[in-house]
Amino acid sequence: MKRLAFALSVLLIFPLALIAAASEVEITSEPSHHLAVENEYVRVFQVELAPKTTTLLHRHRHDYLFVTLGDSHVSNEVADKPAVDLKLADGETRFTPGNFAHVARNLSDQPFRNVTIELLQDEKMRTAPSPWPMEGGDREFPGVHIKVLFVRDGARVSSIELAPGATVPSHHHDGPHLLVAVSDLDLRSDVEGKGPVPGQFKSGAVKWVPGGFTHTLTNVGKLPARLVTVEFAAN
Repeated sequence: MKRLAFALSVLLIFPLALIAAASEVEITSEPSHHLAVENEYVRVFQVELAPKTTTLLHRHRHDYLFVTLGDSHVSNEVADKPAVDLKLADGETRFTPGNFAHVARNLSDQPFRNVTIELLQDEKMRTAPSPWPMEGGDREFPGVHIKVLFVRDGARVSSIELAPGATVPSHHHDGPHLLVAVSDLDLRSDVEGKGPVPGQFKSGAVKWVPGGFTHTLTNVGKLPARLVTVEFAAN
């Protein structure tokens, strides 16, 4: 029994020892992370990790959030720390403080997909007063549910669900925002002073939208639309 217990302890410690010995790479050099958007506010990666595989040891130098695409089961293994088992639901969105290196191990039989969004103004905005008057709560309109998930580093992160045919009433975007499609989307944006703008996105697609406009947003598709937005105040 003692030999068996010793062998099991070695098996548990061995993966962590490999992490400690592995060469660390920048997130831009990690093969599962695909750069999709980069500007002064964010650096956005579309992540896809094959079943039963592991990322390279890579560093997150900035605070970031990630939007999970599909139900997932992963092991988050930060260098010099115990592994953390994570079961994530489709659309689940989490914030993570940066400045650490880790590997993600996909424990499921399905690809682990997410959109990882680095907040590049984290140091400047971390202790700044929030530009947003609301840091929580739900907003309901016919067929529409909007939930503010959190406000971090000058960004307001919200989940939005629209039933088929539902419309988000007229609202103004002073600053820019990032749209992340959780489900496939078939939308129409009716911008004040302009004609309607169609928008079709596959799950996992991202779009950077400059601010300074007022519009309504309608789900013109036949299925419910689910998306996450990351809003920033105007400079």
